[in-house]
Amino acid sequence: AYIRKHPLDIPPPSEKDWLKNDEEDFFLQDPDRKRDALPQPFRMVNKLVMMVFENAMEIIERREMLQEAQKLKVQPTKFFPTAEFQVTGRANCLAVSGKYIFVGLSVGLAAFKVSDCKEVCAWDAVKTEICAIHTSDLGNECHVLLAVDEMGLVWLFFFHKESFLLIQILNETEDISKRNTSVEVVLSPGGDYAGVLLQGNAKAWLEIYRLPKDSWLKEMEKNAEAAEACREKRSSWTSTDIFLLQESPVPANKADAKLSLPVLLLQVKPPKPVTGSSFKSPLDALKKVDDGSMFGLGYNHLIKDSQWEQQEAIFRSTYREYLEAEELSNGILVSWVVPFFVSNLLLSFVVSFSVPDVPAGISVHWDGSHNLCFYLLNRPLKEKVDSDPKPDIVWPCAAPIACSAVSSCSRYLALAYEDAAITIWDKHLGYPLSVTAILEERLIRSIHFL
Repeated sequence: AYIRKHPLDIPPPSEKDWLKNDEEDFFLQDPDRKRDALPQPFRMVNKLVMMVFENAMEIIERREMLQEAQKLKVQPTKFFPTAEFQVTGRANCLAVSGKYIFVGLSVGLAAFKVSDCKEVCAWDAVKTEICAIHTSDLGNECHVLLAVDEMGLVWLFFFHKESFLLIQILNETEDISKRNTSVEVVLSPGGDYAGVLLQGNAKAWLEIYRLPKDSWLKEMEKNAEAAEACREKRSSWTSTDIFLLQESPVPANKADAKLSLPVLLLQVKPPKPVTGSSFKSPLDALKKVDDGSMFGLGYNHLIKDSQWEQQEAIFRSTYREYLEAEELSNGILVSWVVPFFVSNLLLSFVVSFSVPDVPAGISVHWDGSHNLCFYLLNRPLKEKVDSDPKPDIVWPCAAPIACSAVSSCSRYLALAYEDAAITIWDKHLGYPLSVTAILEERLIRSIHFL
């Protein structure tokens, strides 16, 4: 027989990590003990499930509150397309002028009517891809178009009676290696002037063209009269004459449809950097100065190169801890702005008000420049265009100009600088109306009047 040597003891609990708080929680949740307490690890699984459920309910309640708040806001009106354009190829750009919509395609140009969105005319003679279009309404159902293709060529078109007429390629050259590409084009309101920024051989410059739109309208009237006379003459032709006309590769009315070419008015180059003076005496510098009624670009001075270097050394030693170590790049100048001004008062220069919609001048500022240069457009035509004309007005600024904008009335001018400051000028009175500083470490890319 087996005799137990030791007395019978109560065995220790199987799980030593049970928490008393858990047991109390279970008692409070079920005081009558109607439900048996779950053993581990089922209690841990139950807590995890309840935690996930509570978090989900919080997310649902938060979303419901956001939806209720969104319903209280004014909902914007949703607009859906009412018509669809059927184009040949790929559409890259479009412009609206009058009752026509001009679309730049991968194979040329196309014109559509705004009323029914139907194509009325297409130009695909060269099969070139048009990347940008600028257009202006000349009246009498005539429009002028500036189109830029993928190669940087600027095409000047005249649209009349639902047909395109190519006038000229502004930057075309016989030698392809000497071709200059267009970076940007601007067409003045009313189609009186066109500006083209060209770039080639590590240089950039601006060309301003005067468009003879009055001559174009008269010439198109003459061409219409000649075409009408040609139709009357056709009615009396014999079968032999008709056969000879079909042999001709160019129709008679199209062969004579040539318009006057635009005239190059200005050729503006970026300003040269201000360097040390080469004058030997103050008298030599005074001889180069005009009447002194306006600011210049700062070329006529008596500061030597050694003085510039000494000033630079003193400045860097004084503000060494504030200067950044980044070096400014000296690449090609491609940032520019050429807003056209309608006839108005430009500081002390009075421009005629006889034709209020015709631009009177342009303002140009280049990348990294402190000066805003004004050039008046009411200047006589010359056989040889001045390649580096002096600006008629120079507005020096405290910081490099980043961008600019002109109001629709052409009276107010907004200048944004690289130090994130904005100045509103009254060109009629010639003084700033307001100066606003934006937050630091902000770079202003564009500015517009509303």
